[in-house]
Amino acid sequence: MSNAVSTAPRAAVRPASSKPTEQRKTALAWLTLPALFFFLVFAVVPLAGVLILSFTSWDGIGAIGAAGLDNWFSVLADPGLYNALGLTFLIMAVSWLVQTPISLLLGVFTAGSQRYRAALAVLYFLPLLLSSAAVAIAFKALLDPNFGLATGLGLPFLAQDWLGVPQLALGLVIFVIAWQFVPFHTLIYQGGVRQIPKSLYEAAQIDGAGTIKQFFHITLPQLKYTIITSSTLMVVGSLTYFDLIFVLTGGGPGNSTRILALDMYLRGFRANLMGPASVIAVILVIIGLALALFLQRLGGKDKQGSQLEGL
Repeated sequence: MSNAVSTAPRAAVRPASSKPTEQRKTALAWLTLPALFFFLVFAVVPLAGVLILSFTSWDGIGAIGAAGLDNWFSVLADPGLYNALGLTFLIMAVSWLVQTPISLLLGVFTAGSQRYRAALAVLYFLPLLLSSAAVAIAFKALLDPNFGLATGLGLPFLAQDWLGVPQLALGLVIFVIAWQFVPFHTLIYQGGVRQIPKSLYEAAQIDGAGTIKQFFHITLPQLKYTIITSSTLMVVGSLTYFDLIFVLTGGGPGNSTRILALDMYLRGFRANLMGPASVIAVILVIIGLALALFLQRLGGKDKQGSQLEGL
């Protein structure tokens, strides 16, 4: 009799607890439908269209004709593709080496609770309010050897042909990219630092660890996933530095700053070769996916796990 009484409530509780769970799963499934719809319309469908165009011959206005693999063969045999590809990876690597330490240190600094740090954070984030085209126009005017800062401030070392010398133009592009996007990654690191429990630093202080040791033994290890996320955005985003370079240098002098995204635009909308331009677009997508997957693999298998390791 006692067994019957004790087991009855348990049998009655099971359906009641599983039903809300099923309802929540169904509700979440319905909530994903709008996102799935927009992803299909604005990502999958355009990508499929570009892939189809890569096998066609089209000037952007007239009729579309089949080209087979001719576009792929011509683009892959063009030395200009590999020059653009090399410049893309060069800017990607140097930009990462410049932006990552600066944004990491600024993120750690602005994560403090002092009032003046909040004021400085506002100044650091001002470039995020400007478009890439506006930033390029501003730097182009400021570095003009005749009417820019060199003349206005009387600084002769700034009176150089920044956009006429290949090495200077490439260095200027990397500097402007870092100036514009360091604030964004600083914001990411600032949020990551604020998630680290203060108890870790308090325990380190008790053990006699200084600020530098705390940074290398606590802050950096705890920011592992934040660094991977920031690096993924930085590396993949470097494949789309079109508008800034287009306005700042136009790909010049010569082809010294003609990266892959700009090469795609010039082929498609200047030379009216939509087929080869679509080939480059597909190559960009493949490179971006490969880099993103590689960087995510660096984070380990538990990508959804907490960054607070050891807790």
